[in-house]
Amino acid sequence: MLGNSRFMISDAGKPINSAITETVFVRRILIAVSMVFLGLFLIVPLILVFSYAFSQGIRTYFSSFTSPEALSAIRLTLVTAVIVVPMNTIFGTAAAWAIAKFEFKGKNILTTLLDLPFAISPVIAGLMLMLLFGSQGWLGPFLQSHDIRIMFAIPGIVIATLFVTFPFVARELIPLMQSQGNEEEMAALTLGAGGWQTFRRVTLPNIRWGLIYGVILCNARAMGEFGAVSVVSGHIRGLTNTIPLHIEILYNDYQFSSAFAVASLLTLLAVLTLVVKSLAEWKAGRDFKAAVNQEMEPRP
Repeated sequence: MLGNSRFMISDAGKPINSAITETVFVRRILIAVSMVFLGLFLIVPLILVFSYAFSQGIRTYFSSFTSPEALSAIRLTLVTAVIVVPMNTIFGTAAAWAIAKFEFKGKNILTTLLDLPFAISPVIAGLMLMLLFGSQGWLGPFLQSHDIRIMFAIPGIVIATLFVTFPFVARELIPLMQSQGNEEEMAALTLGAGGWQTFRRVTLPNIRWGLIYGVILCNARAMGEFGAVSVVSGHIRGLTNTIPLHIEILYNDYQFSSAFAVASLLTLLAVLTLVVKSLAEWKAGRDFKAAVNQEMEPRP
C-alpha cells in the first residue's frame, strides 16, 4: 500500500484513513480520554449551570429576566450584536477576498494584524480604547469639546466588541477562498460578468457555509464578550451593562440563582452555536463530496 501523512491507498485503490490503522487499544484510550475531558470540562459545567438556574423554581427563573436591569442588559447585548456582526461580516469578507485572491504590498502585514485580537488580552484592548477615546486619551479633549461620548456609553461598547470579534469571519473565509483558487472567478470575468456579479453568483455560493460559520462564531463572541466591554462600559447599571456584566453583578451580590438563570441564556447561545456549526460543517462536507463525485464521474 502507498501512503502519505494522512491517507494510505489499499490494494483495491480505495483511500484508508491512517487513524484507523492504530490498534483497538490505542483507539479506545484516545476516545476515553477525549470523552472524560469533554465530560469534566464541558458537559458537567453545562448541567450545573442549568441546575443552579432552576434551583429556586421556574417562576424565579423567569423572573430573573424581567427586572429593568436584566431587560436593559439583554437589549444592549442584542443591539451591540446587531451592529457588530454585519460590520464584521462585510469587513471579514472583503479582507478574506483581498488576501486570498490578490497579491499586493502589505498583504503579510494585513494578515498578521487580523490575528491581533487573538494575541492580546481583551482587557488590554479595552485599555487601548481608553487611551484613545477616554477623557485623558489622545482624542479625549476633542470629543469633550464636541460633546461626543464614546467611553462609558454604547459607542465604546460597540467599538470594543467590534475589535475583539473582527478576525472571526475573515479567518474562516481565508483558507476556504485560498483552497478554491481563482479559476471560476476568472472564467466568469472572461464571459463578461462584472465584479459584483462574479462575487454574487460565483464566489458567494462557494463560501456560503464558511461565511455562515464565521458569522455564528462572531455573534457568539459578541454577545459573550466580557473583558474589553468591562473596561469601557463603566458598569452603569441599567445603561451600559451587557449580559456578561449583569451576570457578574448578580453573582457579586450573592444572587446566585438569578446569576445562573441569566447565564443560561449565554449557555443556550453556545449550544445553539455548536448545533448550527455542526449543521454547516455537515452541509459543507456533503456539498464537497458531491462536487468530488461529480468530477470523478467518467465523461462521454
